[in-house]
Amino acid sequence: MTKQQRKKQTQNRILVIMMVASLVIVLFASAFVIVQKMRKDAAKPPAAPVEKPFAATADSREPVPDTYMIENVEVIPQTDLKAGCETYACTMLLKILGFDVDEHTIADNYLNIRYISWDENGNMFGPDMNSAFAGSPYSGWGVYAPSMAKSMNRYLADQKSELKAYNLKDVPFETLVEDYTAKGIPVMVWATTDMQEPYVFNTWTVDYVDEDAQAAMGEKVSWYMHEHCLVLIGYDENEYYFADSSAGAVSHFDKELVKQRYEQLFSQSIVVK
Repeated sequence: MTKQQRKKQTQNRILVIMMVASLVIVLFASAFVIVQKMRKDAAKPPAAPVEKPFAATADSREPVPDTYMIENVEVIPQTDLKAGCETYACTMLLKILGFDVDEHTIADNYLNIRYISWDENGNMFGPDMNSAFAGSPYSGWGVYAPSMAKSMNRYLADQKSELKAYNLKDVPFETLVEDYTAKGIPVMVWATTDMQEPYVFNTWTVDYVDEDAQAAMGEKVSWYMHEHCLVLIGYDENEYYFADSSAGAVSHFDKELVKQRYEQLFSQSIVVK
């Protein structure tokens, strides 16, 4: 082997050794990082378990009696407030809960009222009824659950009560019965007078909204003929029972018909608890 060949061989050996050394260093560094991470992870406290929301089942719900009626309910006939079924329902519910209140106190002091107006072409303008009473309970159109619950909470706050009115949306009617009525809690529900078929009677352009509005300023909303608010106070095998200002008495209607009208009026209700 010549001197030149020996020199080349030595260089190749040195290159191989350097490559192996580099590989060893990389492997050692990787192992060191992995070990350090394992030690760090081991020092962390265990993660808290994620709490799953409670889902009611047939076994977890209390048994519901086959029939139930809230007794000694004062039904107030709808006389002075021609468009005030929601105000009468609110008053009857509060009286069931022991408050000394009348419909005029609620109508004159606690409703958020926005009047309907017309332009020169006969176009109507008014509030989103989720935000305010359209017109007046003395002569007007009506109001939906979100705004009515706020009015009730203003009254409850003035009475220094710890009770709150809760606006319930899209709760199945059977759930209202099981969770509230069957436990002696009255429920304000929106349906129709005598459970008649509702239909669009007036449509206007929205000129007032708040955070509960379902429409935007300038959009169209409609009021449905026969819209009515009642207080659900009982049930039996076939019918639901209501404190009904329009009837001036306790009224009762077929369960399936009630559920249909309730859904047609957007499945809205209020409980106070």
